Amino acid sequence: MIDQAFIAAVRAHVGDEGIVSDPLELLTYECDGLPHLKQTPPLVCLPSSAEHVQEVVRLCYRHDVPFVARGHGSGLSGGAMPIAGGVVIGLARLNRVLDVDIPNRRVTVEPGVTNLEITRQVAPHGFYYAPDPSSQQVCSIGGNVAENSGGAHCLKYGFTVHHVLSVEAVLSNGDLVHLDSSIADAPGPDLLGVLIGSEGTLAIVTKVTVRILRKPEAVMTLLAAYDDIPSAGAAVSDIIAAGIIPAAVEIMDGVSLIAVEAAVHPNFPPAEAILIVELDGPVAEVREQFEQVEAICHRAGASVVEIAKTEEHRARIWKGRKGAFASMGRVTPNYYVQDGVVPRTKLPEVLDRIRQLEKRCGLRIASTPADR
Repeated sequence: MIDQAFIAAVRAHVGDEGIVSDPLELLTYECDGLPHLKQTPPLVCLPSSAEHVQEVVRLCYRHDVPFVARGHGSGLSGGAMPIAGGVVIGLARLNRVLDVDIPNRRVTVEPGVTNLEITRQVAPHGFYYAPDPSSQQVCSIGGNVAENSGGAHCLKYGFTVHHVLSVEAVLSNGDLVHLDSSIADAPGPDLLGVLIGSEGTLAIVTKVTVRILRKPEAVMTLLAAYDDIPSAGAAVSDIIAAGIIPAAVEIMDGVSLIAVEAAVHPNFPPAEAILIVELDGPVAEVREQFEQVEAICHRAGASVVEIAKTEEHRARIWKGRKGAFASMGRVTPNYYVQDGVVPRTKLPEVLDRIRQLEKRCGLRIASTPADR
């Protein structure tokens, strides 16, 4: 139970500046990026060290108080939504980059470090961190671990679980544990794999070591415009059927295009659907496959095929795609988000049926399929 004695005990560990109890300030923590579900917590604590996290969790354990860990609150699954009568443990102040180990291609950070900050730290050395959620400028690594986040490039490079080497975490009783994957195919259960994606139900991560990759020798990106979204979906199927594994394949429909043009101005050509394809790897391989991809896009009926000639052009294309969700407020005041898994060969059919559903029900539906 949260009473004044419990609050005083928490304050003794995290200090006055580590406590949020004002009713108005607590509203900041009532939901994550899914505002449809809300629950105002009675108390938020903001620890600044793993030791503080341990002590707060121990207090919750002894007093039978539920708790929820929170990163930067950018998730869309309700994973950071408070429990009625429980404590929110915010990890935003654990935001230090602890070690950049270029020779061993790894970086160790606290959970409040943003996803993009890792790439910023290692970019001067010719490396980057592969998982790239649309919210990578603001989302935290701790949240990425909790949700097993992916991103536009997970088709080729996988999800967070494929890039985390070790974690330090606090269990529900306050014990601090270290989990790693230093031994390939080690016997027994993959505890690190079980923890990643558990949405904070198993432990609160307080330190993460991730794998970084060398920047590819070549990166080529194209944008193809279509008069209907099933044609864009057919192009995706044809690209994969040709034995080409792009670094990323993304589709945006007409509704999402209207939204992003109003919000982030990527200057996409007028279309009912946009297909973005990116290849990376050795120069010779990328050039050969890129020619095939360009031909496939034309055969699928592309009215325009736009090739990124500069890094700025490529960044503008991805700015448009990654801004799609946040931009939807430009075309509607309220909306539901649904994630579905569709067999690649059925993508054109499913996209066409979504369009039919939109017309039949009078709903405005934005579709942004991605090949995962």
